[in-house]
Amino acid sequence: MATPTPSDPAADRWRPGHRAFALAIGLVLAAGCAWGVSRLVRLQADPAGWAPQEWVDGQAGDRLNKALGHLPGQGRADLWAAALRYRWLGDLGPQVAEGCPGWLFYRDGLRPQPAQGDAFAQRLKLMRHWTGQLAQAGIRTLVVAVPDKSRIQHAQRCGLAVSRPMQARLDTWQQALAAQGVPYADLRPALATLPQPYFRTDVHLNAEGAEAAADRVAREALPLLGGRGTQAFEQQRAAVPEPRMGDLIVLAGLEHAPEGWRPAIEQVVPETVRPVRAGGLLDDGPQAEVLLLGDSNGLRSDFAERLGRQLGREVWNQSRDGGYFSGAMLAALAGQRQWPASVRLVVWQFSELSLSLPLSAGERRAIDALP
Repeated sequence: MATPTPSDPAADRWRPGHRAFALAIGLVLAAGCAWGVSRLVRLQADPAGWAPQEWVDGQAGDRLNKALGHLPGQGRADLWAAALRYRWLGDLGPQVAEGCPGWLFYRDGLRPQPAQGDAFAQRLKLMRHWTGQLAQAGIRTLVVAVPDKSRIQHAQRCGLAVSRPMQARLDTWQQALAAQGVPYADLRPALATLPQPYFRTDVHLNAEGAEAAADRVAREALPLLGGRGTQAFEQQRAAVPEPRMGDLIVLAGLEHAPEGWRPAIEQVVPETVRPVRAGGLLDDGPQAEVLLLGDSNGLRSDFAERLGRQLGREVWNQSRDGGYFSGAMLAALAGQRQWPASVRLVVWQFSELSLSLPLSAGERRAIDALP
């Protein structure tokens, strides 16, 4: 009986079937490499955004993942993965949490992000510097930190816990403002009297919340302006409610999911608040005395217009989506020489949670430039 001859591993490695498989894998790897290179070439980013600190706090990695993560057809795959995860597990992903049924909260408002370092202390330095810089130009600053939704709508959290550092952060911030002699508006008492000042599926104030916030801010601003102005405003309210897609549904990747596969969309009656124009089409009205430098809260629910109505003055709104703590302030200060001489008060508005985020690249540059 003949003994089987052991096969040569080197010969097996180069059999036709193995070569075809290796060639297919090589082509897939080459295509993936070419795709990644093309995405990186089209990625436009500030060189400072790739500094070592950006990698430490994860911001550079996030940008890189976003640049490389969009393969053809991936959007639809991600949508159904998110829809199945919500339908079967009630999970809304790493950035959104559901409290009571249908009530969504931003996770960054519940616990601080890692790698903050001394971000809070550094923002205190920026606050002192910027308010002092404006004071030297004869401009007062009123600071408004919009409380996080989880703080005001605490009854709708239904078991979602908020970390102790986040609970104490707003009081610590306002105590620092008081010690520095910087005026501020505490919105918590005004918002706490309302049953629902925030949208159910959104981080922002709804019409009622924005009106209460504007009233509270105006109470602090009017003494700094010497009284109420004479500008009239008009308000229009639609007859029927309309569906409103909340930003937390979008953040969870469920914007285009069918009903039943995402949280229910809110029905909201649209409102608009606008100044009454007394002149013709070319009438620009009086020059701005109040400049609003806010984040997305300053662009939602007609907050700026509601504030203007309370002040009797039009508000020059330079708020920025995604501005967080300093985006609008940095952009406005860069063009301060072009401000009208009539500006007397800056309302600096940002969300409470932005105090607990890692420093942005712009904030680090501003800190490095401090005298």
